[in-house]
Amino acid sequence: MAIAASSWGMWPLLLKRAESFGGLDPAFESLVVMIAITASAAPLLLRDRYPERATKKQWIGIAWLGVGDALNVVLFFGAYQATSVAIAVITHYLTPIFVAIAAPLLLRERARGRTYAAAAIGFAGLVVMLRPWAADRGANDAMGAALGAGSAVFYASNVIVNKRLSRTFSGAELMFYHGLFALPLLALFVPSGAWSHVDARAMAWLVGGSLGPGALSGLLFTWGLRRIPASHASTLTLLEPLVAVVVAAVALGQSVQPATVIGGAIILLATIATIAK
Repeated sequence: MAIAASSWGMWPLLLKRAESFGGLDPAFESLVVMIAITASAAPLLLRDRYPERATKKQWIGIAWLGVGDALNVVLFFGAYQATSVAIAVITHYLTPIFVAIAAPLLLRERARGRTYAAAAIGFAGLVVMLRPWAADRGANDAMGAALGAGSAVFYASNVIVNKRLSRTFSGAELMFYHGLFALPLLALFVPSGAWSHVDARAMAWLVGGSLGPGALSGLLFTWGLRRIPASHASTLTLLEPLVAVVVAAVALGQSVQPATVIGGAIILLATIATIAK
């Protein structure tokens, strides 16, 4: 789970590199990524399959997983374009709060004080990194924060539904089948003519990211989620914004405020508190 989250932190670099060859619509980026992830999962079905027959209710869960993931990705990529990497990933990681609240209700996981405390500490770290009180925050930052928070709602839903389905569907099955439902929805969001204005180099970066932080990390996430509580998993994914902010500073030249460093340290403490016995 920690490896998957750290890998997702590389998305800002991959997306900005692709966009450097020409402007790309977030829905188009999301569609290309989902096509590559779904296609790469198909051959894995030959070996990574569960024999258990799914019920109609579980297939409805797969359909919702596709819808939720489509909206999660398109909102998240939109946040990256609207504002800084720090604000986008920080608001996206309201997710652990939502999961920590929902898991005891929807998954019957035992509510643990330490889990709630770790989620609260992690959220405090996100607030410190976001600095909502700063005078340099503009309309674009507010829009990016709203998109990031919207993606967090659907990301939390994905964690819950993935956990519910992980005993019936393998990692490859979850990736492939949910992609079949996500692709038509994402295609509806793509502007007409988007395919005719794409540089081949941009496509190469998008597809490459789809196979690394997309497909491989998606499998690691599913395999990890099968072994640990959903509330723990979502808190561990707080490593993603930490990695993303560092990557944005080092590779993209985005400034890092002292509050960002302090908030990152708080996030690490929350992550350690989650996995410590």
